[in-house]
Amino acid sequence: MSLRTIALVAHVDHGKTTLVDAMLRATGTFRAHEAVVDRVMDSGDQERERGITILAKAASVTWGDTRINLVDTPGHADFGGEVERALTMVDGVLLLVDAAEGPLPQTRYVLSKALAADLPAVVVLNKVDRHDARADEVLDQIYELFLDLDASDHHIDFEIVSAIAREGRAVRGVGYPGDDADLTPLFEAIVNTIPESTGDADALLQALVTNLDASDYLGRLAIGRVVQGTLRAGTQVALCNDEDAIKRKLTTLMGFEGISRVEVPERVAGDLFVVAGFPEVEVGDTISDPDSPKPLPGLTVDEPVLRMTFGVNTSPLAGREGKYLTSRHIRDRLEREILGNVSIKLAETEARDVIEVAGRGELQLGVLIESMRREGFELQVSRPEVVVREFDGNKHEPLERATVDVPDEHVGTVTQALAPRKGTVTDLRAGETGRTIVSFEAPARGLIGFRSQLLTASRGTAIMHQHHAGWTPWVGELPTRKGGAMLSDRSGTCTAYAMDNLQQRGELFVHPGEEVYEGMVVGENARSGDMDVNISREKQKTNIRAAAQDDAIKLTPPRAITLESAIEWIADDELVEVTPTKLRLRKQVLREQDRRRLKR
Repeated sequence: MSLRTIALVAHVDHGKTTLVDAMLRATGTFRAHEAVVDRVMDSGDQERERGITILAKAASVTWGDTRINLVDTPGHADFGGEVERALTMVDGVLLLVDAAEGPLPQTRYVLSKALAADLPAVVVLNKVDRHDARADEVLDQIYELFLDLDASDHHIDFEIVSAIAREGRAVRGVGYPGDDADLTPLFEAIVNTIPESTGDADALLQALVTNLDASDYLGRLAIGRVVQGTLRAGTQVALCNDEDAIKRKLTTLMGFEGISRVEVPERVAGDLFVVAGFPEVEVGDTISDPDSPKPLPGLTVDEPVLRMTFGVNTSPLAGREGKYLTSRHIRDRLEREILGNVSIKLAETEARDVIEVAGRGELQLGVLIESMRREGFELQVSRPEVVVREFDGNKHEPLERATVDVPDEHVGTVTQALAPRKGTVTDLRAGETGRTIVSFEAPARGLIGFRSQLLTASRGTAIMHQHHAGWTPWVGELPTRKGGAMLSDRSGTCTAYAMDNLQQRGELFVHPGEEVYEGMVVGENARSGDMDVNISREKQKTNIRAAAQDDAIKLTPPRAITLESAIEWIADDELVEVTPTKLRLRKQVLREQDRRRLKR
């Protein structure tokens, strides 16, 4: 049986995961008795809710006498490390482009990585049934993109397939699939374009670990690809890292079948594997022949650029909603996270119950916090800050290169929002569908909270992609939020009477009847500077009645606080209290006298 291994590459929401579903159905992987799940590769709750792929995952389908391994890559910037590692496992890419939107920033980023690795591409024009589809123009844009990226002639001579992935129909070239069409043209294009692995199954074993996972039963799992030789269960192998080679018997060897992992006796050159039994394995390690271990060149993973602290919840309302409350619980959970997530790093802090967590971006850290709260953890987290480095005695901070795809009428909004954040526009490219692509560079510190601001300003129509672009000299102070915090000066319950008076002084974050405590942030002051308020004050009961006194109270709905907006909004001396059901903002030091003493 011949073998093809291919990565699915596309911008966010162009339909990669839907296409995988269609390929699984077309090859009978979802059998008649199985419940068919939409977007099967987006298996996590957050992946389904956010509509993004977070982890690179693999599946395998058999078409005729060819087994096709499919690696689904994330389309989002914060998970760019997953993309780069996925490309080391494959022999070609399936470049999926929306027939109406055309190639967007993320397409460009991942395609440049694929061309740098000399991987051939099959281009799929998806969603040709859209009423605004313009397949011919989009194909011209794809050719332009390949030329922009200095692709060689053999890369530009790619196979083209037009598809409606949702309905599992495809046709060769630019066109509209007929009612009786299936995915045969797509499978034929893959078999004709993507080469078989060049590895020799009889050579000395070399297998590269490109990803990690964790299993409750098997411990740490290494996922990767056999480069040459044959990996056999029950034989002795050597795990080569930077320092030495660890020899051990390979007890559990698994391969991909459909969307499942199944135990297999062997994996030959070019195939994907999952092995257990190496607790010390890291991404980039080589599994090799025990008698003459030879490591392969290692993999580089983007360094973290943001860090924040995770600590035990110390608020007066702690322990009411969560199941896991102690620093030991939080530490164990974070250590379990880094088993399978190589782009997150942990570090100790001066406080024993607080851990520093560093990652690639605020979205990645937000996904981690959201996962923990859903599992029943209570914790408090600080505002993200950038990782700083010294070069030639000068302080440098991370620089991000970003592209925003935005409707023409919002281009001014983007450029105005960038100016105070020390961002510089490097390119403006008008599209033909009333959208413009704005490319810019800005310090990572300046882009904290920028995505939310952009989505609000553009009514959710902007698409932003960013990636690390090196280091830049420290740019100095950057603007923070305009207003100070409104702080509750006592514990109690919010009353509509008190809130009616306070809403004239700023914007509130809480509802009537909500429990508050001293030092908890209940709103944003219209002026700069913090303000202590009594939000639980009740109306005095007197026997004097006047018409003016009994006006009905009309409260403005409070500002909805999401995890991302809370992390962005807080100042350096504030924390977000995260529980399974609530998000609260608070000062690190709760008592007013203690805060005053610290200021002095």
